Amino acid sequence: MYPECFYRVSCKALITNEQGHILLAKETNGNWDMLGGGLDHHEEPHEGLAREVMEETGLTLHSIASSPSYFVTFQNTTYKSFCANVVFRAQVDNLDFTASDECTKLEYFAVEDILARDDIFDSVKKLAQQILG
Repeated sequence: MYPECFYRVSCKALITNEQGHILLAKETNGNWDMLGGGLDHHEEPHEGLAREVMEETGLTLHSIASSPSYFVTFQNTTYKSFCANVVFRAQVDNLDFTASDECTKLEYFAVEDILARDDIFDSVKKLAQQILG
């Protein structure tokens, strides 16, 4: 009835280190994004987030917050679609990942530095703005 209101929903993992820096994954296109991805039909958010992180990196999330911490909407300029990221705080035991098209490198970034870079997705920049208030 309202096709212009459709959003693709993704669950993203907000993984931080002791300094509060955010873990991002470098994709084969050279851009950085948060771990996670699209929620499948009939999939619970925690299941989808754990599945996406496993598919992208081979890593297992050992802790996912019970409720989301942030909600970010944006327009994906590549696919001309509107997206919503539901962001959950999460933890991994280690960063011994298996490379894939969606993750060639893992690195922590200071929130302030995220805003200054051209190779970080706009959705992550919007999250950084929310975190900084």
